[in-house]
Order: sequence, then structure tokens, then C-alpha cells
Amino acid sequence: MTIYDELVARGLIAQVTDEKEIKELINNGKAVFYIGFDPTADSLHVGHFMALCLMKRLQMAGNKPIALVGGGTGMIGDPSGRTDMRQMMTNETIEHNVECFKKQMSRFIDFSEGKAMLVNNADWLMELNYVELLREVGSHFSVNRMLAAECYKQRMERGLSFLEFNYMIMQSYDFYVLFQKYGCNMQFGGDDQWSNMLGGTELIRRKLGKDAYAMTINLLLNSEGKKMGKTQSGAVWLDPNKTSPFEFYQYWRNVADDDVLKCIRMLTFLPLEEIDKMNDWEGSQLNTAKEILAYELTKLVHGEEEAQKAQESARALFAGGGNAANMPGITLTEADFTDGQIDIISILIKAELVPSRSEGRRAVEQGGVSLDGEKVEDIKASYTKETFAGEGKVVKRGKKKFCKVTVA
Repeated sequence: MTIYDELVARGLIAQVTDEKEIKELINNGKAVFYIGFDPTADSLHVGHFMALCLMKRLQMAGNKPIALVGGGTGMIGDPSGRTDMRQMMTNETIEHNVECFKKQMSRFIDFSEGKAMLVNNADWLMELNYVELLREVGSHFSVNRMLAAECYKQRMERGLSFLEFNYMIMQSYDFYVLFQKYGCNMQFGGDDQWSNMLGGTELIRRKLGKDAYAMTINLLLNSEGKKMGKTQSGAVWLDPNKTSPFEFYQYWRNVADDDVLKCIRMLTFLPLEEIDKMNDWEGSQLNTAKEILAYELTKLVHGEEEAQKAQESARALFAGGGNAANMPGITLTEADFTDGQIDIISILIKAELVPSRSEGRRAVEQGGVSLDGEKVEDIKASYTKETFAGEGKVVKRGKKKFCKVTVA
């Protein structure tokens, strides 16, 4: 099976522009491709996960990835898939986020010896002359066609700023620069980026002629990647300081039954033959598949040792072990106690299992809170420091949220 056939079999490709040329480039290790990442936070999240795994997979097949960090486009904000204007960031914040991205990307992509590149579009976008951009680039874009693009349609009803309207032109210009400067001949992106990507292809064709067009190939990642980003963005980060390895493992351990094999195909590097054997799994076997998924992805992001710890803790917890190690935890200090007592609602808030006292009361009243395996039925239940002495106690909200509570 060729690498392109494998991408199709794993459900990673939804649409392409020039399949024959794409196969030639990818299967022979001739693709120099880019994927863009807007530095809107100081950590990548699971919405980026599919893109990183795809870059790793293609690099292993001899192709060269370019990770494009949008330091320039991040000054504007991408209107795609949004109903409001994205908050603009300072140069200092963007630069900090870019550095954080590179460290995380290095777990997936080998940047040594020219095998991959990390570039920042601020290097060329921030130096652009506005009149020159209008003449050299803007003249190749039709406003009517731009407004027909889905990414703009969604914003027209609520209001689209002229600032955001320029995003397509800037992203298209990125591909043009990457093609000219680094020989980039392919771009990947989610379905909400399709119009922007086609804009880049069209710009290269118009500026450099039809001979260049055959080498400017767009692929569209399956929309599942964007669905992950929309449902998980901001909740499940790749930075262990934001989402611990245990929490990361638990997220994937709790995916829906219908999604587990899909995720294993798309995101893990297990052989397809091995995955195909799981097609008929059901019942308790799906829980085994979820453990496989969670372990493999935690190993990819946090390393084998952390994946092993997370799996052991999760198994101990589900087996009734109240003091499973390595799960997220808090340490109560003297300041947390009033007259030597702390109530269950305060514990839930301190453990970040609920956002407010009203939500905490609701969780207790609905029977969704337990401490050390025993359901908490009284919203006024209070505990002393001695309750959490030694190895501590596990407070649980619902089936998926846990925290070990200890005292200083």
C-alpha cells in the first residue's frame, strides 16, 4: 500500500484538486507541504492533533513538512467558522506562543538537517507595502467570488470587518511566498479553509503561469479534524501544564463508542491490518479499543512513561482504587479551612470540578459527587484536615472528572 492509499484508508482525505499529481509527489517523497497554525494560545490543542500526526506520517515517507505559524495573520484573526471577531494579540504574545508551538511540534516533527521547517508568516506579511499588495495581489481576487466563499457567508449576517475580509488574501499570499521561497508544492487544511487554499492556488497560477499550477496542489483534511477542534479546543491541550497526561488519557478513554475506531485509524500509527481486526469489536471489547487509543495518543504527546502511569492510574480508579496515583490533584492548606472545616462545595471549586458554588450544589443534589467512593448527599457536608491525611482522598464528579485531595 502506498502512503497516499494509506491516507485514504485511514479516512484522512476528503477532497483533492489534482489526485494524479498528488499521488506522484507523496508516494515518491517529493512533496514539500505546509500546514498553518494560528498562534492564538500558548499551547496546541487536540484540534491540531490530526494535522501534526499527518505531518509526521508524511515525513516518515520522505516528504518535507513546513509548519507555518501565523504570526502575521494572527494579528488579524481568521473569520472561518466563527461568529464574532477574534481578539487581536500583541507582538509579544504572538512571539511567546510561537516558541511554545515549536517545542510541542518537535515531538511530532523532525526539524533536524533540513528535514522540516518552521516559518512565521510575520517575516513577510509585516513588511508588506499596502499599495504594492493591492497592485500585485489584490488585483487577482474577485470580490464577488470571495463573498461567495462559505467562510465569509457565515459572517455576513453578523457583520464582517474589512480587517477579516483580508484574511483570504493574506493566506493565499502565504502559499505564493512559500512556493517561491521554499519550493512548497502542496498545502493541507480543514474544510473551512478550502476557499482560502484555492485562493492560493489561483494566485500562483495567475502570477507564475499554468506551468506552476501543476505543482501547487491542495488537499482537504477530513472534516473530523475540525470537528475535534470545535468540540475540544480550549479543553484538551497538548501542554501537560494545562492538561495533565492523566486528563489527556482520560479524554481519549472516554470517547464515544462510534468514534473510537475512527480515531484509532486517523490518529494512531498502528498498522491498518491490526486496526481492521477491531471492526467487529463490541461491548467490553470497545473499552479495550478505547484503552489502546488513549495509551497510543498519550504516548505520542507525553512519552511512554507518562502513558503507562496514566493507564495504571485509570485502571486502578475504575477498579475501585480510591487513591490511584498520577491523577490531577490539589493540596489543601490551612487557609482553605474555616474553623478546621472545609465544605464539599469548596472542595469541588478548589479542584476545578465545578465553576461555581451553584453548579457544585446542583452536582451534589443530582447525586453526581462522591468522596473516596462514597456518594455525597448533603450539600453542607464538611471535612477536617484529618479526612485527607496520608495519601488523600479522591473526589469525583460524574463518571469522568476526578481529583485527588491531600493536605499540606
